[in-house]
Amino acid sequence: MATETLTLGKALNTGLRRALENDSKVVIMGEDVGKLGGVFRITDGLQKDFGDQRVIDTPLAESGIIGTAVGLAIRGYRPVCEIQFDGFVYPAYDQIVSQVAKMHYRSGGKLRIPMVIRIPFGGGIGAVEHHSESPEAYFAHTAGLKVVTCANPQDAYVMIQQAIASDDPIVFLEPKRRYWEKGQVDLDAPLSDAYPLHSARVVRPGTDATVLAYGPMVRTCLEAATAAAEDGRELEIIDLRTLSPLDLGAVYESVKRTGRAVVVHEAPSNIGLGAELAARITEECFYSLESPVLRVTGFDTPYPAARVEEEYLPDLDRVLDAVDRTFGW
Repeated sequence: MATETLTLGKALNTGLRRALENDSKVVIMGEDVGKLGGVFRITDGLQKDFGDQRVIDTPLAESGIIGTAVGLAIRGYRPVCEIQFDGFVYPAYDQIVSQVAKMHYRSGGKLRIPMVIRIPFGGGIGAVEHHSESPEAYFAHTAGLKVVTCANPQDAYVMIQQAIASDDPIVFLEPKRRYWEKGQVDLDAPLSDAYPLHSARVVRPGTDATVLAYGPMVRTCLEAATAAAEDGRELEIIDLRTLSPLDLGAVYESVKRTGRAVVVHEAPSNIGLGAELAARITEECFYSLESPVLRVTGFDTPYPAARVEEEYLPDLDRVLDAVDRTFGW
């Protein structure tokens, strides 16, 4: 077994390399993804090894990138588009919602759009305006799109390959603040044996409360669980991994055991993923709940300036405070 310690960013790079090696129809395209290797170096070295016909530096035009990828997908290619920063995706939003998401349905199932839209998302890197966003609710709300996000190097390596192999259009959200965090990655395990792409996972078992998170907040919640354990309280942490479709079987099973649920995400609370999760948990687990489902989120404002960003982002103390409040009912 070839297990290596990789950063999340390097795991994505290695997964992209494997996808390029395994399927000649896979092409990567985006701003500065070739010679530079991407602003976060996620595509570093790929153009050198696979050529500029498969790792393509595009003009600075997100709508053009996505529109071109739609044509490539219709013609049998598997384009992987990089949106350089989350806040840059909005010029392509019309293409994604009007074309990418609807082409399969509009063609009566005759056309497939096997493409991946990679978006570094979230805060935590002290970036300037338009470089820190959490746009997941826009895409999860859109019928015809699938939305996933990784939280650790192993998932990054596997999930990017699974997404590229899928025949559905997938928005692949990468937690940019976690790009440099390291973990063990099994490079030899067959993709067919990997954990399913659209499945949630319990990453820390517990008995007292269920905490749901995804992407960059998974580590924050794991740290909160470690702190809570020092006070004798065991939190069960679930990494949702897939935001559309939501995989709620493990969530329901957990909440019915613990009786308490807290949802954590960086995006604003207003009409966010946390609201949908709270509604579904309440419908399915009403008689098991000991308290309302609580949310720990970013505030209903744009991401703030870098100097006060940490005041905006959910942290360990805010997660623990919400858990404490679930025991006050």
